[in-house]
Amino acid sequence: MAETDGRIRVEVAVAWPELQLVVPLELPLGSTLADAIDRSGLRRRFPALEIDSDRIGVFAEKRELNDTLADGDRVEIYRPLQVDPKEARRKAATRA
Repeated sequence: MAETDGRIRVEVAVAWPELQLVVPLELPLGSTLADAIDRSGLRRRFPALEIDSDRIGVFAEKRELNDTLADGDRVEIYRPLQVDPKEARRKAATRA
């Protein structure tokens, strides 16, 4: 593992219906989600990408931007919901 040399390997992932990207990174031990997102270059590549604590996580578990990463973590940037899940279920139930 990379941790033995004071560095960790992580990935930063973002997905849209038409495009999915995973950026592998090697960072210093003690790096945060914010560090990984900054180093990924995704903000520069996609200026409209919104980064906030409500839409980031590690392996589908919601996390904060200042949380420390571990070797092997995958930082995920979630896109905003297009439809409220409760509303989608209501509509599906009325169609059935």
